Amino acid sequence: MVDPLWMRLPELVIVIYALSILLYFIDFVDHNRKAHSLAFRLLLIVWVLQTIFLFMYMLYTGRFPVLTLFEGLYFYTWVLISISLILHHIFKVDFTLFFTNLIGFIFMAIHAFAPVQLSSVSAEQLISELMLIHITMAILSYGAFSVSFVFSSLYLLQFKLLKEKRWQKKLWRLPDLAKLEKASFILNAIGVPMLLLSLILGLRWAIIKLPIFHWYDPKIIGSFLLLVIYGFLLYGHAKRFLFGRNLALWNTVAFLFVLINFFLISSLSSFHFWYS
Repeated sequence: MVDPLWMRLPELVIVIYALSILLYFIDFVDHNRKAHSLAFRLLLIVWVLQTIFLFMYMLYTGRFPVLTLFEGLYFYTWVLISISLILHHIFKVDFTLFFTNLIGFIFMAIHAFAPVQLSSVSAEQLISELMLIHITMAILSYGAFSVSFVFSSLYLLQFKLLKEKRWQKKLWRLPDLAKLEKASFILNAIGVPMLLLSLILGLRWAIIKLPIFHWYDPKIIGSFLLLVIYGFLLYGHAKRFLFGRNLALWNTVAFLFVLINFFLISSLSSFHFWYS
């Protein structure tokens, strides 16, 4: 079967995405406002092209594109770009776009060189709103955690520059530490309930649809552990025994577990067979 021409669209997207990241890096190093402006415009083009591809893919497959790892990676990068553009409009943080989309570009590159996957699950199994909402909400929560990680990274950078009294241009382009900590907290506060709802819906679907369901599946354990980790970060921040640099460090470690859960643990799961 020959792929339609629009299936080559991600290859064009990744080239434009790479140029955008390169220009953002130039701006990061040399405070080049022209490079920043052009990078932002290219990023908008990337978002528009990605959105077009998502709609075309939905029309082609007749469903929402989140049921394979190939589809999930693409949707995840689209979520990251969307969140970064929204937060840039709200917080006006220059480096948010650069660091967030650096993560997005890495995943986009993985997607671009991965073989196209069509779900091996039967149509009857896939036609379930519970499943679609479960996967979509999980990816959205991962997107929120990813951008929260970016804000924590910027917090650590700002903290380091202030501690070393290095009064560079980068320092003045970063918001104050309190604003970075608040933004990170808000994103985690959004991501945790979304992940919780995703797990509830996923378990409900599994109990109804799967003939054999194991509660000790690695993916289930890993996802609930991830929920506990981020729940603990929210609780620690609310009770003020975890804040500032320590909170930023723990939030960075938590994001590493997001990556482990998404890639490594998913590959060990018998429950999430559509990602294999």
